[in-house]
Amino acid sequence: MQALYITFSIIIVVASVLITLVVLLQNSKGGGLAANFAAGNQTFGVRQTADFLEKLTWWLAGIIIVFCVAATFVIPTKGGVYQSRVKNQIEQTVPVEGQPEFPATATPEDAE
Repeated sequence: MQALYITFSIIIVVASVLITLVVLLQNSKGGGLAANFAAGNQTFGVRQTADFLEKLTWWLAGIIIVFCVAATFVIPTKGGVYQSRVKNQIEQTVPVEGQPEFPATATPEDAE
């Protein structure tokens, strides 16, 4: 399971870096980084490049979401079952002798 988790983590990191680069390449209203790559726009055409970058952005976002959800199911655990140290300490706590026990709710007779 640990190898699968590491594989999913690597895919998530690579997809995150790629989506960052793709978003930076997209042409925004201010010109953007894509303005520096005029040769690519002349070869494919401006509209085809924009469509490709938009589709690639959506695909990469989907890949990141799917692998993030899948990675939560294959997180490696010790002994196959995750045990919280705090939960174990609370469950193993023995009540102290002479410790007062408080009622769960106050009754009107107790107020007198």
